[in-house]
Amino acid sequence: MKVASNKFQNVTVGVIFGWLIFFVLIPNLLVLFTSFMTKDSSNLIEFTFSVDSYTRLIDPLYSQVLWNSLYMAGISTIICLIIGYPFAFMIAKLPAKYRPFLLFLVVLPFWTNSLIRIYGMKIFLGVKGILNETLLSLGIIDTPIRILNTEIAVIIGLVYILLPFMILPLYSSIEKIDGRLLEAAKDLGANAFQRFIRVIIPLTMPGIVAGCLLVLLPAMGMFYVADLLGGAKVLLVGNIIKSEFLVTRNWPFGSAISIALTILMALMLYVYYRANKLMNKKVELE
Repeated sequence: MKVASNKFQNVTVGVIFGWLIFFVLIPNLLVLFTSFMTKDSSNLIEFTFSVDSYTRLIDPLYSQVLWNSLYMAGISTIICLIIGYPFAFMIAKLPAKYRPFLLFLVVLPFWTNSLIRIYGMKIFLGVKGILNETLLSLGIIDTPIRILNTEIAVIIGLVYILLPFMILPLYSSIEKIDGRLLEAAKDLGANAFQRFIRVIIPLTMPGIVAGCLLVLLPAMGMFYVADLLGGAKVLLVGNIIKSEFLVTRNWPFGSAISIALTILMALMLYVYYRANKLMNKKVELE
């Protein structure tokens, strides 16, 4: 029985290891390799070493797109945090029998393709959409508000799609808080605000950082959200990557942008690792 268990474990590890090599490591190495090649209109790439694709990243045009992507992704992340933290806190403090149902409602949107949901959001935000029709019928506005094809529409779409990714890690961190720590802080004279700032926030910091990473990084690459809700006026980094691969056929430059995003992701994961390590060390000292 033990031998069979060990064989199953070895096979499972081997399958996972093979999957990571063929579908994660090798594709990323190919992208890295392509980023140092030269564009060839007939063969996609020419096997001539070049760093021109990386030097183009500092071009003001692409730097502006990168900054704009960071700006909109950052705003979306902050909004998700403001909405998601109290919601996750509320779920964690409810009786245990109600939590599975509320968590089910959080993940329920994943049952529908995000592209379809963005089309629904486009109808909702349109000049003759549900939002404008409702506001007009209530007499709040006199003329329809033009929200589509603006940065606001893109941010709304990003928050709509990525909010569950903020709520789930926050809920996981809040649920693990030891209530005795809050009672001890209360006994020592800390009011509700002080307990929240000095106890709850530090203890849930890993969840905050994880949620921010899960929202910020995908938000920069969701080109279809910018395409459908922002039109041609609003671009994310994902739009540039899509354009370089599918329109201009400049695979080396598209690969260079992808590598830059990967490096940014690695730096943010390092920040998460450091925050988690410092938090654990602080808990041990206390």
